[in-house]
Amino acid sequence: MPAALIQHPFMSQQALAECNARAMVDAMLAFELALAEVQEAQGAVPEGASQAMRRTLEAHDFDLEAIAAGIASGGNAAIPFVKQGRAVLPEALKRYWHQGATSQDVVDTALMLLLKPRLAALDVLLVRCRTAALSLMQRHDETVMVGRTLMQQALPITFGVKVAHWAIGLEQARRRLAGLELPVQFGGAVGVHSGWGDLGFDFMDALAQRLGLATAVLPWHTDRQPIHALATGLDAAAGAAEKLALDVSLLTQTELGEVAEPAAPGMGESSSMPHKRNPVRCALIRGAARQVHGHATVILNAAAQPLERGLGEWHAEWAPLLDSALLLEGALEQAAVLLEGLEVHPEAMRRNLAATGGGIMAEPVSRLLAPVVGQDAAKRISAEAAETARLMGRPYAEVLAGHEEVAGRVEPADLERASDPALYLGSSRAQVQRAIAWLKGK
Repeated sequence: MPAALIQHPFMSQQALAECNARAMVDAMLAFELALAEVQEAQGAVPEGASQAMRRTLEAHDFDLEAIAAGIASGGNAAIPFVKQGRAVLPEALKRYWHQGATSQDVVDTALMLLLKPRLAALDVLLVRCRTAALSLMQRHDETVMVGRTLMQQALPITFGVKVAHWAIGLEQARRRLAGLELPVQFGGAVGVHSGWGDLGFDFMDALAQRLGLATAVLPWHTDRQPIHALATGLDAAAGAAEKLALDVSLLTQTELGEVAEPAAPGMGESSSMPHKRNPVRCALIRGAARQVHGHATVILNAAAQPLERGLGEWHAEWAPLLDSALLLEGALEQAAVLLEGLEVHPEAMRRNLAATGGGIMAEPVSRLLAPVVGQDAAKRISAEAAETARLMGRPYAEVLAGHEEVAGRVEPADLERASDPALYLGSSRAQVQRAIAWLKGK
């Protein structure tokens, strides 16, 4: 099937195995059986009826194809599922099946049940990323490299600082996802527990406890804030993973070579160019993240839903929400491996620091020269010397010391210090330590 070759490579294979049509049916069944149990506890179902329903329905092999076909006429999977379940129950139990519920109660709660283990898996992966990033930060808090702005060389930073920003972005996303609630849904036809009065809240709250979900303030059939929060949380995490992948892919370019993806047999090979080692993990992360961004847009545009039941907006949420979780899990699997095995090449970083002939140090040199030759002349001299150093392959400080407007007026040792990238790192080292403390804080 095309999805296996085009869609699934971006998704977590473990998540796909655990989050399929059978799992959706199991989740819907979990809702219905839990509902019968809480209603029995309140005397709304005869004693022993819920267990009799469980024995019958857990042994029944639901026809997935028939349920899928029934969506076309019912509009969602719950309607054909409920029909199948009722059909196999003994006559005396049929009336207690799906009692007081509506199809949206079933589908929304089932989706929350499917997402619960996915959020737990995402947290595990993000903790792996944090652990790997901390190790990189500590090893490279003094590894000097070029900082780049607008894709051009700017001023020196440390590689530890760069990793710190990746780590902070991912950890912020982790904490955001960890704070999300997955609420139960139970409101009945128009969300007011019709026919049950205040007992409907007892059912709703007991359902949440039994299923391990959050208790909602009210049924949220057209109050889609929980879905909105999920979609934006998943999207934020995808953006953090994409930032990592974008930076790494840029730094792996042949002309830079400052980092490389972890080596693995066949990983990154080209179909036609044997010499290439493509940043495939980065490509998979970015491909997955772009899809999550698109799915988030669909869900955000469905946030306002009419009256007491959405007409297409609710339906539009299902696939983007689940796919976002599966795509993000796939992206983070790649991100964790990427950070755990990232190859860092400090020698290439040092080489690239010299690519401008010392030009990236023109700012501190200009500041040193300004009191001696004036501000305008300092800028001109620092730029001229950088270009001469680049063209002639000579050290920047040596060219500066020989410049006719500088010679004898500034000590060569001062010029050496001003043109040394390792001595112009600002708060780089302190930033790494500050980031480490924050990352270890939770």
